Amino acid sequence: MKKIVTHLNIFHVAILLPTVFLLFACAAQQLEVESIAKSENPQEVINKLDNGIALARKDQVNVLAPTWFADAETSLNTAKKALDQGDELVKIFDNVANGRAQLRRAEEISKLSKTTIPEVIKSRNLARDAGAANLGKDYLEAEEQFLKLTRAIERDNLNYAQRNQAKVNDQFRKLELRAIKIRTLGEVRNLLRVAEKEGAAKIAPKSYALAQNKLIETDAFITKNPYAQEQLHKMASEALLMARRLLEVMKQCENVQPMQPEQITLWVEGFLYQTTRKLSAPDMRDRSFDKQLENILASIEAHQADNTYLAKKSKDQEAEIDRLQNRIAALEGRTRKDQKEKERLLAEKRFNEQLSSVQSFFEPREAEVYKKEKQVIIRLKAMHFTVGQSVIMPENYMLLSKFQRAIRLVVEPDFIIGGNTYSTGSEELNELLSQQRAEAVRQYFVANATIPYDKIIAVGYGSMRPLASNATEAGRAMNRRIDITIAPKFQTQK
Repeated sequence: MKKIVTHLNIFHVAILLPTVFLLFACAAQQLEVESIAKSENPQEVINKLDNGIALARKDQVNVLAPTWFADAETSLNTAKKALDQGDELVKIFDNVANGRAQLRRAEEISKLSKTTIPEVIKSRNLARDAGAANLGKDYLEAEEQFLKLTRAIERDNLNYAQRNQAKVNDQFRKLELRAIKIRTLGEVRNLLRVAEKEGAAKIAPKSYALAQNKLIETDAFITKNPYAQEQLHKMASEALLMARRLLEVMKQCENVQPMQPEQITLWVEGFLYQTTRKLSAPDMRDRSFDKQLENILASIEAHQADNTYLAKKSKDQEAEIDRLQNRIAALEGRTRKDQKEKERLLAEKRFNEQLSSVQSFFEPREAEVYKKEKQVIIRLKAMHFTVGQSVIMPENYMLLSKFQRAIRLVVEPDFIIGGNTYSTGSEELNELLSQQRAEAVRQYFVANATIPYDKIIAVGYGSMRPLASNATEAGRAMNRRIDITIAPKFQTQK
């Protein structure tokens, strides 16, 4: 590829004012822009840049090199607009080429930021995980100070970043502790107060004592060990789990209180039997509960092993098909050019067939499946989360299982799971929540041996990619979604 390099000579401007010199020094950084061949598909090169920006956002490049990242997004959006308007290819390709170069620069600077202010980045992430973004203007102030550090690094002013990192790090540490005590432990205390009013000490004394002790232990640990960040989060999460569990234990105690022993036994057996039937496992109601549970767990392990085997088998079959096609071509004496063209046509045919098959798995109300150049987009319209939370609820399992079956048709795909929210609330909170939801879906697929860990990426877009107006409930429902982009390996072969 041809390389266009921008050079600015600043050797003779040393006598200028410091601010002017800084401006020229910043601009003097060489930005290598690689031109794009006219034979390239414009939509495809835009998609690649779009995916690259998504991956960079997941890696926090948007805050570790905010100016260059914003420039790359602007170039991408300009290219998209030019394509929609039917502008000349040169305009589209110039913007994509600029976007690629800007993104590369942003990624380079983000690596520098990670080595220059690693402790601040870690403290910021922990503060966000603790819910510090809910603390309003105090959090926004810390975030602005953080961006000043990374913008200084972009300007090669490492001294500023190093001088001020301790202050910003301390801001995030204090926000983290406040968030844990106010948000997490505050919620624990509220739940315990509710439980106390409903008679927890009498209905579920052991669970009540356990939740109380966990709260006291966690509060004391935070006071004595404010710098044990990972342990703080772990203990706070455990305290919240114990408080929520207490309320559920109380409900179940009230359910079983009027029951006779046989009724309780049959009730528990019912749960085990329903699970057994769903797994198509042997009926073991003539065995002990321990044995029935062992039967269920063994069946789950077998299903997970089957998923792994089917994925490998599909991959092996595709490789064998490719080998046979190459062999046939060689026997027929085809030229390499003819073979490539045949492979391209077969890949396109296979793509369309598989897209149709994937679409057939979902009802219109569940998901929208469509083609975007050499990618498949699955918009999970029926994927729902509790307001403000990222836990995948059981009502979503059937939808996700359909996705699992659908992707078995695709060979060695790469996935991008995009979390999206509507615009109510701050963008910081929206972005964090959407990231957590995308991560939850990712972990679900990894845990179920559906997709290898390194083949799937989760990205939170917040409210920056709306499909409809946020002024109506219907529009907000459309914007609160999970989008999955699939890039099959065979589609990129040429």
